[in-house]
Amino acid sequence: MDVTYAEVKARLAAPFPEQRVRWRAQQVSKDRRTAMMVAYIDSRTVMERLDDVCPDGWAFDVELLPGATLVMKGRLTVLGQTRCDVGLAGEGGEAATHKAATSDALKRCAVHFGIGRYLYDLPAHWAAWDDRLRAPVQPPTLPQWALPGSERTAGAQHVLQMLDSLRTELPSDTDQLREVYRHLKLALSVVGPPEDQDRALVAQ
Repeated sequence: MDVTYAEVKARLAAPFPEQRVRWRAQQVSKDRRTAMMVAYIDSRTVMERLDDVCPDGWAFDVELLPGATLVMKGRLTVLGQTRCDVGLAGEGGEAATHKAATSDALKRCAVHFGIGRYLYDLPAHWAAWDDRLRAPVQPPTLPQWALPGSERTAGAQHVLQMLDSLRTELPSDTDQLREVYRHLKLALSVVGPPEDQDRALVAQ
């Protein structure tokens, strides 16, 4: 029986093992001692996810946009569903290549299918920065909800900790409240069945 996109959508969007998630500095402080780190996955990881979920059901192609400098338009088709986005090359050296722009296009297209999209929900993370090595002193760690089930701490302790922090830090701004609700919903979603969520809330 042929598989459909609706049947594999959740598997495409599932969190990756923590070792497959990489970090890069998006911003470094003026004193070069701290950096805001953002999580990402590389194009190889994206292709492996597609091969695992629908090995014969996806295709990707790119074209160089006319008049643009190393900007590739990507077109990713998964089980009959197509999404397009553009990829940009980095600056200088090996980064400024068609290959880099193509990889970026694939990753951006994949996000439209939910692949790695959860990484955009991670809060800003500032870490101690080693400017000589151009790397964080210690790599950041992912929160429990951003880990696959096999790597999560048993039970709902991370949810309880979040609820406890909200007792004293509940924001008054409506937009911030929506953001808190979104993250809390994500956290609850990894606890387990609804009855487990009820127990977590009753415990408060």
